[in-house]
Amino acid sequence: MSWLPIALVGVPLLGAVVATVPAVRDRAVAWGIAVSAGVLVLAVALAAAFEYARPADMQLQSDRPWIPGLGLRFHLGVDGVSLPLVVLTALLTFLCFVHLAGHPPEGGRPGALVVTLLVLEVGMIGTFLALDLLLFFVFFEVVLVPMYFVIALWGGARRRAAAVKFILYTLLGSAVLLIGLLVVWTQAGTLDMVALAGRHGSGMARSAQILAFLAIGLGLAVKTPMWPLHTWLPDAHTEAPTVGSVLLAGVLLKMGSYGFARIAIPVLPEGAAALAPWLGAFAVAGIAYGSLACLAQRDLKRMIAYSSVGHMGFVLLGFASLTPVGLNGALFANVAHGLITGLLFFLAGAVKERYGTADMVRLGGGMLRRLPYVASLLTFACVASLGLPGLAGFWGEMLALLGAFRPAAGLSRPLFLVFMAVGGLGTVLTAAYFLAMLSRVTHGRAVETVPLAGPLEPPEPDEPSGLYEPPGPVATAEGVREVLSEAGEAAEPVEPVAAGAAMAALDREGGVQETQETARPSAVADDGRAGATGAGALGAGAADAGQTGGQTGGQTGKARRPFRDVTAHELAAWLPLVALIVLFGLWPKALLAVTTPAVQSLLGSGVAP
Repeated sequence: MSWLPIALVGVPLLGAVVATVPAVRDRAVAWGIAVSAGVLVLAVALAAAFEYARPADMQLQSDRPWIPGLGLRFHLGVDGVSLPLVVLTALLTFLCFVHLAGHPPEGGRPGALVVTLLVLEVGMIGTFLALDLLLFFVFFEVVLVPMYFVIALWGGARRRAAAVKFILYTLLGSAVLLIGLLVVWTQAGTLDMVALAGRHGSGMARSAQILAFLAIGLGLAVKTPMWPLHTWLPDAHTEAPTVGSVLLAGVLLKMGSYGFARIAIPVLPEGAAALAPWLGAFAVAGIAYGSLACLAQRDLKRMIAYSSVGHMGFVLLGFASLTPVGLNGALFANVAHGLITGLLFFLAGAVKERYGTADMVRLGGGMLRRLPYVASLLTFACVASLGLPGLAGFWGEMLALLGAFRPAAGLSRPLFLVFMAVGGLGTVLTAAYFLAMLSRVTHGRAVETVPLAGPLEPPEPDEPSGLYEPPGPVATAEGVREVLSEAGEAAEPVEPVAAGAAMAALDREGGVQETQETARPSAVADDGRAGATGAGALGAGAADAGQTGGQTGGQTGKARRPFRDVTAHELAAWLPLVALIVLFGLWPKALLAVTTPAVQSLLGSGVAP
C-alpha cells in the first residue's frame, strides 16, 4: 500500500492537468467533485490501511531517489501526527467543490478555479506527507501561488491588495524557513525527517539548534499565524471567496503548526527548550489580542478571521509546554479548528450571499426567524468554537491549558501559570464575542429601520465597477412585504432583492421617500395609484431575481441569489463537518489514541518529563 501517498499527490495533479482540456472545462465543477471525491476515497483508504497498533511508526512509506547528486529523496509517509490532517485536507477540499456546485464563483471562470483548487490540494496534502526537509519546503511553497490567485481573481472588492499582502508575508516567512532548514542540513548532514527526529538533536550544537529553531519557528509562525505576524490573515479572509476562506482557515494555517510538531520540536529539542517561553508569550498575546479584536469587529468574516488568531494561539501554547499533554492538545485543536472554522466560513459566505453584506449592524438581527436553518447552524458553529464541553472545540484548548499548568522540566512553571491564566481569560473573551455576535445577528427582533453604515471606500482603480456596491440600506423581507401590503398586493411569497434595485424600482414610480435614517422603503401616494405602481415594479424585480439567480436590475448592484434558507448543496457541504464536530467532542479518544504515541515518540526522553 506504499503507493497510496504517491496517489494522494498524483491524482489531484493529474486532475488539474485534465481540467485544462476544453471538453472537460465546460463541466469543470463536476470534474472537480469527481477528482476530489477520488482523493477523499484514497485518504480514507490510507486511514483504513494504517496500523493503529503502532501509530508512532512512520507507515506506508514511499522512498525513491529524487536528486541523487544532492542526496535528496522523494520520501513520503504517514504517522499518527499527519494522518488526521491528510484526511481533513481531502474532506474539506471535497466539500468546497460540493459547495461550488450550488454557488458558481462570482468572478466567473469556474474551470480556472477548479484547476487552481486542485493544484492547491496537491501542495496541502504533500506538505503533510513529505518526509524530506527540502520536499516539505517545496510542497509548503506550492500552495502560495494558487491561493494568491484564488484571492486575487475571485475575491472581494479589495482582493488584489489582500492577495499581494498574503504572498509577501508568506514568501518572506518561507525565505527565513529555508535558512533554518539549511542550517539543519549543514549541521546534521541529512534532510531525512525520520532520521532527524530519531536523533532528537544529537550531533547538533546547542547554539546551532537555537538559531535553526528561531529561523524555522519564524517561518512557520507567519503561516500559523502567530501574533504579531498575523496581519495578512484578516484581509485575506475578508476578501477571499468562501471556498478560499474555508481552505485557508481549515488547512493552510495547519501547515505552519504542523511544522512545529514535525520539524522544529523533535529535530531541535534544545532550541525548543530555550525558546519555548518566548513561544508561549507570543501565543497568549495572540489569544488575548485576537479575542479583543473580535469584540471590535463589525464584519462577520473579519471577526471569524481574528478568532482564528486566538484559537491558533492555543495551538502554539500547547507546543510551548513541550509536554505530551500540551502537544496532544495542540494537534487536537488543529483538527477541531479546521472543522469548526471551515463550517463558520461556509456559513458566513451563505449569510453574505443572502443579505448582500457581512456587516453585522446592517444584518439587523432576527435571522432565526428569517433563515431558521442557516441561523441554527451558525449558532451551533459559534457554540462549538467558543469551547462548549461535548463539542470538538473544548478538548484542544483544555489540554493546551493543562499542558501550560505543568510544563516540561526546565521550563519556568510560574511563568507558564501566568500563560495559563491569560489563556483562560481568552476563553472567556471568546465566549463574549461569539455570544455578542449571535445576539446581534441571529437572535432578537428583526429591525425594520437600520441606520446607514456610512459610505464604503471606493474600489481600486483597476476594479470593474460591477463589483462595487454603493452605500445604502439593505432591503429586508419584512420591509418588502410591508410595501406590497400597503400597495394592496399579496405579501407572500416574496424574495428580497438588493436594496439599490428595490428602491430604484419604487423611486422611478414615485413610491419611495428615502432619508439617511431609514432603511425601509415606504410607498407614498395621495390616491394609492403611485404606490400600487411602484409595488408592481418591485414585485416584478423580485420575480426576475428569483428566475435569474438573484441578479438585480440596478446599474451598480451586485448579483444576488434568492433570499432562501439552506439548500441541498449547502447541507451536503456542512453536515459532515457538524457530524465530526459532535463525534470528536463526545469521543475525543478517536483522535487522541492516534496522536498520543506519536507525540511521545517525537518528544523523546530528553524533552518531556
